[in-house]
Amino acid sequence: MFVSYKWLNEYVDLKDITPQELSDRLSLTGIEVEGVEVPEEGLKKIVVGDVKECIPHPDSDHLSICQVDIGEEELSQIVCGAPNVKAGIKVIVALPNSRIAGNVKIKKGKMRGQVSNGMICSLQELGYSDSVIPKEFADGIYILPEDAVPGEPVFSYLDMDDAILDLSVTPNRADALSMRGVAYETAAIYGKKAVFPEVTLKEIDEKAADKIKVSVADKNDAPHYEIRIIKNVKIGPSPQWLQNRLMNEGIRPISNVVDITNYILLLFGQPLHAFDYDKLGSQEILVRRAKDQEALTTLDGVERTLNPENIVITNGEIPVALAGVMGGLDSEIVDTTTTVALESAMFDSVATRRTSQAYNLRSEASARFEKGINQATIGLAGDVAAAMIAELAGGEVLQGGVLGSEVNPENVEVTTNLKNVNYFLGTELTIEDVNAVFEALDFDYQEADDNYTVSVPPRRWDITIEADLMEEIARIYGYNNIPSTLPSGQTVAGGLTDVQKNTRKVRSLLEASGLHEAISYALTTEEKAGQFTMRESKYTRLDWPMSEDRSVLRLNLISGLLEDLAYNVARKNADVSLYEIGRVFYQDNDPKKDLPLEEKHVAIALTGNRTDRTWAEKAEKVDFYTAKGIVEELIDGLGLSGKISYQAASELPEMHPGQTAAIYMNDQLVGFVGQVHPKIVKAYELKSAFVAELNLDALLTVEKEPLVYEPVSKYPAVSRDIALLVEESVSNAKIIEVIRSSASRFLTDVHVFDVYQGESIEEGMKSMAYSLTFVNPEATLTDEEINQWMSKVIKSLEKEVSAVIR
Repeated sequence: MFVSYKWLNEYVDLKDITPQELSDRLSLTGIEVEGVEVPEEGLKKIVVGDVKECIPHPDSDHLSICQVDIGEEELSQIVCGAPNVKAGIKVIVALPNSRIAGNVKIKKGKMRGQVSNGMICSLQELGYSDSVIPKEFADGIYILPEDAVPGEPVFSYLDMDDAILDLSVTPNRADALSMRGVAYETAAIYGKKAVFPEVTLKEIDEKAADKIKVSVADKNDAPHYEIRIIKNVKIGPSPQWLQNRLMNEGIRPISNVVDITNYILLLFGQPLHAFDYDKLGSQEILVRRAKDQEALTTLDGVERTLNPENIVITNGEIPVALAGVMGGLDSEIVDTTTTVALESAMFDSVATRRTSQAYNLRSEASARFEKGINQATIGLAGDVAAAMIAELAGGEVLQGGVLGSEVNPENVEVTTNLKNVNYFLGTELTIEDVNAVFEALDFDYQEADDNYTVSVPPRRWDITIEADLMEEIARIYGYNNIPSTLPSGQTVAGGLTDVQKNTRKVRSLLEASGLHEAISYALTTEEKAGQFTMRESKYTRLDWPMSEDRSVLRLNLISGLLEDLAYNVARKNADVSLYEIGRVFYQDNDPKKDLPLEEKHVAIALTGNRTDRTWAEKAEKVDFYTAKGIVEELIDGLGLSGKISYQAASELPEMHPGQTAAIYMNDQLVGFVGQVHPKIVKAYELKSAFVAELNLDALLTVEKEPLVYEPVSKYPAVSRDIALLVEESVSNAKIIEVIRSSASRFLTDVHVFDVYQGESIEEGMKSMAYSLTFVNPEATLTDEEINQWMSKVIKSLEKEVSAVIR
């Protein structure tokens, strides 16, 4: 929910409170503010211009040369490529040395040989999203009101000098999804009063009931449904202040009538819908359940096939709107509309949610019907909207609203007492303190002998029990004012379990390798959940997910880490190394009846460079061996290196078939490491990515190798090198296994130091060179002993891997 500071100031006196201070107080009292944005910040030297002359550019088919009054003695010449530029309009002008959106500096220059002193701007160039710009200005420059004064900064004309608070409203505080709700909350925080101007609705003698009949088949589907009729309406653009207010709130202006319904949505949190009365095809409105396979083309131009789970608005026979979600295309407001049927209603929240999810039609209206609306202002919101349509569209409001059903909400009485308040909150509040909270909230109450009966108005439908009152007292009194105390009574000494200790060790090992911990969503899409999996599993789906992107429990950690890599790379952070420890959720039984098996995994994901470029050396990119090296460091740190083996793997479709290794522990598959397949990388808009995922539960529960300390030998070590020619398919791990099994017990180390394929090596073969180190801690080794062991190694290599000694 975006909240305009200037708009909020109309209802609560905030002249001594800055937007940032308000943001901090709202967050402290339970409504998180994710940020405060002032649209004009970062922009400078952008003024109003009056186009006095506009002629075609002599050397271009699409450019125009404009002479613009920018409040100076002489006109300024600006070359413009917008198709809607013309003489006699007020425009937005970025002067030379100005800054527009994206920190772009505008300079004086030439376009096709003609001098251009700055630029005539579109709203996009001021930072507005395409989704909020009026359609008539989407592909051109924005035209300012006629009363705009040339040379003045443009920001006040567009309300870009406002501060916009981005509220993260939780479902239990849906009352804050309206300006009135936020005004009441702000007034309570600062001990002020929220004052809303009264709107006078003038009605003509003609009765609305003579023009339309309204009925509701089931009052549970639509507890309140009301229609007002406004005739002689002239459809046109909204005034500048209304367009500014909607754009700052993230809504595209469309026309005066539609914009008014959106304005009321923001002001009251009450969704409205305007029908073209003459397109309804009858003088009747019937709210009912849809028939099976009934069709409706919604405002987005898509024909929907309905079913009895959907509530629809009909003209008595055929549907004209999907209740609470979206109107029908055939009855929408258009330029030729003269009579408006204005709907103000309340619909069943569960049915609305099911419908919006079934057709993937999430809207501001459906979100409010799902979470709840203020039942006390349903009719008032319709009256205010009708009055605004009369004022801004020249309409005449017919007498009375035609009701199909009606709710009559009453205040909810909740009781508590001072003793309970102090016991639950751990405070020592007085009667005066509690009284001050209820007065700040503007709740009527009665107090006698420390007992309270509080009358909660319908605008706070989230307060129904004593615990809710406790929360309100704590919020308004101030969480920061509640004393911090240590628990009393007997304490129990605690400690970390072995699994917890080892999990911390895993974190330390990975961070020592240069990785940063990430925490990804456990919910994802079905497609991503099924990628990078080490075993077959059914999906565990949420019945009612908040979005389709978060609808299935994950079966891997890598998909989430790839999203994190993509997020960083998109923001110019190209060298990223992340790890995550979390659970995956396997399901072998019925996902609707049985809980999934939760298995703890650890995963890493790398992209970009492992070392930066310096004056002395080039940058080094991460590769397969970088990822495998990190995994080996982790395995070695856990004392499991003797139990782990690696085998080439190509069965994972999301991994590169030539650069992926399966990881086994005592013949049990516990993970994999390698390069992500180029197709998957491209889908995440990355250049490359290297990942690994391991079953951490398996690694932490297996018996570890004992750590044995040995004295350093006082006798010298002896090293021998051996080069051999083997088939390309023979792995390094197999060769080392053969060497260790055939060499003496005094072999302490063996490692490969050269691999070669090319000239003088036949196709399908490779040359590999190894260094073997022998140490006898009790005596000096002789050449005869070393030669004897090397002879055994050579024979074993020739026999088991068909090696040719070079």
